[in-house]
Amino acid sequence: MRTTRQLSVTLPIKMADMVRGKVASGEYASESEVLRDGLRALAEREAAVERWLREEAVPTYEAYLANPGAVTPLDQVFEELDARLAAREANAG
Repeated sequence: MRTTRQLSVTLPIKMADMVRGKVASGEYASESEVLRDGLRALAEREAAVERWLREEAVPTYEAYLANPGAVTPLDQVFEELDARLAAREANAG
């Protein structure tokens, strides 16, 4: 049974040149390998975003909903950052 499927892909000239350059440099054996590697990287990035959403973003949002008073208002955060930056600049100069 075949484990691959042939596709026809049209790329912008810059991307096509990049793919061909990777093969010409010997970094990859074929254009297909370049595209497979790129798709694997895309899948890994999407999986990382999904993990971040599931493990960090959603729990943080749920914690906020459970106790919104525990959150520092954004204006206060920026005021504190501005004060720290001003103090650092004053000490440096």
